[in-house]
Amino acid sequence: QVHLAESGGGLVQPGGSLRLSCAASGSIFSINNMGWYRQAPGKERELVASIYERGTTKYLDRVKSRFTVFRDNAKNTVDLQMDSLKPEDTAVYYCHMEVWGKSDADFIDYWGQGTQVTVSS
Repeated sequence: QVHLAESGGGLVQPGGSLRLSCAASGSIFSINNMGWYRQAPGKERELVASIYERGTTKYLDRVKSRFTVFRDNAKNTVDLQMDSLKPEDTAVYYCHMEVWGKSDADFIDYWGQGTQVTVSS
C-alpha cells in the first residue's frame, strides 16, 4: 500500500509565497507522473502542475511563471513552489502520483488528503 503525505498549506497575503510538499511512502517500485491539483468551492478539480519522471512539466495557464513544480526521485517527493499568490489561487490542493507498487501489475493513481491554501488580506 502507498500513502501520500502533504504539508505546507496555510494562509498568505496576496503577493506572498507558499511551498507545498508531498512525500510518498510504502512499497514503491516506480513513480511516473507526480503533480498537484486544486479544487475551489463550487468548482471542479483542476490540474495545477505536473512533472514526469524525466522532468517534463505541465502547468495550468493561469499559474505559469508564478508556480514551479519540483520532484526528487530518490526521495519520492514532489513540491510546488507558489509565488505571487492571488486570491483566486485559494483552494484545497491535492497531491497526485501514478505509482507502480512492488506488488502491482500497473501504475495506480494515489491522492493526498488535501491541504488548504487561502490567499487573503
